[in-house]
Amino acid sequence: MDKNPSGEDNDDIDWDTEDELEIQDTVFSSCTNLRTTGQHVVCSNGEASSSSVPFQSSKFIQQFVVMGFTEESIAKAIEQNGENSDLVLDALLTFKALDDSPEEQPSTSPQLEPSISSDDSFSEYNENILDDVYEEDSWSSDSDNCINPVGRCYLNDEGSSLSGNEKTLLFLANMGYPEEEGSIAMKRCGPEASLPELVDFICAAQMARAEDPYLPEDVKPKLKHILNDFGGYKKRKMYNGLCKRKKPREISAEEETIRLPKPMIGFGVPTEPVPTMVQRFLPKKTIGPPFFYYENVALAPKGVWDTIKRFLYEIEPEFVDSRYFSATQRKRGYLHNLPIENRFPLFPLPPRTIHEALPLSKKWWPSWDTRTKLNCLQTAIGSAKLTDKIRKAVEKYDDEPPLEVQKYVLYQCKKWNLVWVGRNKVAPLEPDEVEMLLGFPKNHTRGGGISRTDRYKSLGNSFQVDTVAYHLSVLKDLFPDGINVLSLFSGIGGGEVALYRLGIRLNNVVSVEKSEANRNIVRSWWEQTNQRGNLIHFDDVQLLSRDCLEKLIGSFGGFDLVIGGSPCNNLAGSNRVSRDGLEGKESSLFFDYVRILDDVKSIMSRHR
Repeated sequence: MDKNPSGEDNDDIDWDTEDELEIQDTVFSSCTNLRTTGQHVVCSNGEASSSSVPFQSSKFIQQFVVMGFTEESIAKAIEQNGENSDLVLDALLTFKALDDSPEEQPSTSPQLEPSISSDDSFSEYNENILDDVYEEDSWSSDSDNCINPVGRCYLNDEGSSLSGNEKTLLFLANMGYPEEEGSIAMKRCGPEASLPELVDFICAAQMARAEDPYLPEDVKPKLKHILNDFGGYKKRKMYNGLCKRKKPREISAEEETIRLPKPMIGFGVPTEPVPTMVQRFLPKKTIGPPFFYYENVALAPKGVWDTIKRFLYEIEPEFVDSRYFSATQRKRGYLHNLPIENRFPLFPLPPRTIHEALPLSKKWWPSWDTRTKLNCLQTAIGSAKLTDKIRKAVEKYDDEPPLEVQKYVLYQCKKWNLVWVGRNKVAPLEPDEVEMLLGFPKNHTRGGGISRTDRYKSLGNSFQVDTVAYHLSVLKDLFPDGINVLSLFSGIGGGEVALYRLGIRLNNVVSVEKSEANRNIVRSWWEQTNQRGNLIHFDDVQLLSRDCLEKLIGSFGGFDLVIGGSPCNNLAGSNRVSRDGLEGKESSLFFDYVRILDDVKSIMSRHR
């Protein structure tokens, strides 16, 4: 989850997440988190309270007023998103698309959101769709029903009856340019001219008139005032800024995402043939015990996995998507020194499709929603406003909704993992459903009395238990008398749950986890499952010193497994604010994993 669970479609949040696709749109009943944004204090439920600065006089609002949006819609957008230009613009465009689609004409199909394919290729590792949804701004522009100034579509009050030129004139009018000037620009620039070219032409004409030596002197100041404060100069500057922000960010060679294998099955999964040419080299010094197992997001920048490999003995990572173990995708890289022969899955096998996992949804599932797998489970959920918007968009039609509406609904359903729970009704997954999909026991995250918000956050940042258990299954025969585990960044205990479900006795577990809520969950699970071993908690990996490790190893003879996945906050592609790689504040904790592992190996080799 993240520190602000209410920001819908937020490109600029510093994501607090363990995934490459964590998107926020959660609205909860209490304002447990407050953040100050510009002139407003925004609660975690998205509500805003005005500060002492008059709302109507805000310069932030004025920049959208001159673009043709009403102050009422701007206020609504700011209330939902805070003073974030990109978010407010997205919301305003969505409002306009909805408002401009006449209620009296059901045949009008609002093209509300980017078009995405609804075929099965979505599930076949199309990294360009939803794996990094905010890094891609390739919005649909193949229809005559829209113009595409900044990558988004508009409909006017008369639906799709207007010509392309008329729609262009409408958009120019919405930006505040006179219709006559727009017509002249289109005539002079030609029918194929882009909107930026038209805006440039109009602004140039306005500025030329302002400098015209034959223009009466008493008119010039008024014209320049209009241009500077309400018109051409300001609008053109703003338009350039918006276009610049909306262009896909160029990724440097160092940031380029690593090429992932297709299919992403690592060194083999139970449901797919084992790769015929699996060659794995382990340096002699890495052969365990102690075994180690490190996890992070697969879609980290390319240089990140090269660095991880370098610090972890040049071992090749194993990239696996949890879609082969469950009904949901979760692309991860696992770097470890475990054997890869004689693995076995957890039984009973978990459901592999949405309808197997959520059978009650099958009754309401429309034929045009072709999903069989959920996207990567997030740390936030879709809002009630969004699900109500979808209901209203679909229920207008007796039969299947138009293609544009289907695309909009499918985009939101895939993005937020919404499922059909009634006629024309979608809803986000419940926490217990997320637990089941991730392989945790029912009510696992209810231990410790944490909030619903924290349950989603904890689950979204966890292991997929069935995937991890398949890799760890080789330890069962190696440690028939039980195992000692050092669990770093242990979260809600996904590694411990996997070992327990494999039937491996947990003799001693040293769990290092910063979140008190997560520590409470692990402690509650430990008690509920009647574990007979010792559970020792630490709250900060940075404070786990060599002296402390000496004492722990001396007390019970050493660790058999060092497991953990350091935070990926600065690695995930969805993080546009602080994607600083392993140098980032959170993700740099990877080096503490390396330090602790080296200390454990050094201390244990000396004890031998």
